Amino acid sequence: MDRMLLRMTAINGFLAVALGAFGAHGLEGYLEGSEDASQRLEWWRTAAHYQLAHALALGISACAATCIEGRLARFAGWAFQAGILLFSGSLYAMTLTDLRVLGMITPVGGLALLAGWAMLLMGASRLSETDLAQ
Repeated sequence: MDRMLLRMTAINGFLAVALGAFGAHGLEGYLEGSEDASQRLEWWRTAAHYQLAHALALGISACAATCIEGRLARFAGWAFQAGILLFSGSLYAMTLTDLRVLGMITPVGGLALLAGWAMLLMGASRLSETDLAQ
């Protein structure tokens, strides 16, 4: 098990739940008076949703690192972490600020998340039936 990836799993899971709760209970007051408040709340929900889902993907990568030879599972985990920071982070920042230019970063984060899944698939494809039985 990769300890660093597992720690990142816990941190991202915790933050996703906390930020999601803030979005559900505290963000409306902050955005009150903004003409695009509903759009911003949707960005926040999307960010929290993707952060939580990919926190779990980080956990899968941490576990897979023990049974997949090479570095693909670890690289996948780091791609997930980069994707969370870029994708969710840019959406969180856009929600709290008027910096729409940050929206150009969001697709880069999405590509990092896709890269993580692709690397996890490549690593899993290398597993034999013997590896899976252990």
